Amino acid sequence: MNFVRPSKGYTFYGQTTSLCETCLRLVPAKIVFEDNDVFFLKRCAEHGAQKTRIASDVAYYKSCKDWLKPGDRPLVHQSRTEHGCPYDCGLCPDHEQHSCLALIEVNDVCNLTCPVCFAGSSPAHTNQRTLAEIEFMLDTLVESEREPDLVQISGGEPTIHPQIMEILRLAKSKPIRHIMINTNGIRIARDKEFVKQLAELRPGFEVYLQFDSMRRSALENLRGADLRRIREQALANLEEAGISTTLVCVIKKGVNDDEIGEIVRHALTYSCVRGITFQPIQDAGRNEGFDKNTDRMLLTDIRREIGQHSGVFDESDIIPLPCNPDEIAIGYGLRDGTNVTPITRFIPKEEILAASPNTISFEKYPELRRRVFDLMSLSVTGEATKSVLGDLLCCLPQVEVPEDLGYDKVFRVVIVQFLDRFNFCIGAVKRSCIHFVTPQGKIIPFDTYNLFYREGPDKTLREAAHVHA
Repeated sequence: MNFVRPSKGYTFYGQTTSLCETCLRLVPAKIVFEDNDVFFLKRCAEHGAQKTRIASDVAYYKSCKDWLKPGDRPLVHQSRTEHGCPYDCGLCPDHEQHSCLALIEVNDVCNLTCPVCFAGSSPAHTNQRTLAEIEFMLDTLVESEREPDLVQISGGEPTIHPQIMEILRLAKSKPIRHIMINTNGIRIARDKEFVKQLAELRPGFEVYLQFDSMRRSALENLRGADLRRIREQALANLEEAGISTTLVCVIKKGVNDDEIGEIVRHALTYSCVRGITFQPIQDAGRNEGFDKNTDRMLLTDIRREIGQHSGVFDESDIIPLPCNPDEIAIGYGLRDGTNVTPITRFIPKEEILAASPNTISFEKYPELRRRVFDLMSLSVTGEATKSVLGDLLCCLPQVEVPEDLGYDKVFRVVIVQFLDRFNFCIGAVKRSCIHFVTPQGKIIPFDTYNLFYREGPDKTLREAAHVHA
């Protein structure tokens, strides 16, 4: 009789440091593969073993490390490395990436009380930051970056700040390449004069519009209100004013994940929309009734949905972003109406990584050149003045294209999977490139800010984590 040794039932791939999902202490985590899923196996001395699914595509998960590039460092650090990540934010010298995108929260008051809100904002809050505080925050970022790539003016709901236009003009006066305002769209839908003032901030200005669903039930689950008319009127007003817009969709499994492809196609019916950012729920702040086993959507799940149901990007067109491949994936293309030609389909990975952050010549890729000229009905024989796409993607190479293909011909899908107590990985958080700027002059990664540094319902857990750090 042949003896068969028992199998573990999984493939052990590696190890990282994660968080106990109860007390937020740092704990070791095995990275294991089961079928096509990736799990963290954690063990806390006090709360025992925990198992969490973090990816649903082993091949993609493994490929993320193939996209890594050297990090770009900030010019100035705002804190010292004393206790180790994630307790020294920030940015401390141990962080591996500068601020690709920085958020400035101008208030914590909101005109909604969304069941899902990482900031925990609501009408019950009253704080509106002063212009002096906001200028200090902007100057902190400029000191760190010299010429920041992208700043989001956020909240709360920033459009209800009594000095919002002064804030936006102040931000425009700084050496910042691109400015966004992050909004639920209520004021934009109801106040055309406000939209007219926003249009005066162009170029280099964009609206980051909350747009989670086209169904009443999903919006009530995520936002506590049926906002369909608000969202469509806001988009109509932005379209009329010609203001570049990115839609941002928070995705919750079983609530709106089946709409992902439809939302991509709907976005393309508006010429003002430059793309969509899909964000699986980060379990932080206010997140009512969330169950990690039934409600959690993963980056790889969303990537698959886009590839199978959007009719725009294949899965292979959506690549890891080299500065932080574990958390961010992007599909980048050129559009003519509802037709999109993906760029990454035609440019090899090796050249993207070798060229970044330099410029790739459009002329080097005959198939891309032919497809784009055909798409745009341009003459392939006439001379074309070169312009550059990619200014918002500091970690991807810029692509030289004909002048006719400016920013209004861009369409992108971005998937941003922020870290929380379930998928926290010390290596990924060190590469975080989306940061909050605080009134105290700190620059803190989005992931750790919402877990450890923002006042809110998890304060006791954060204090416990610090005590035991």
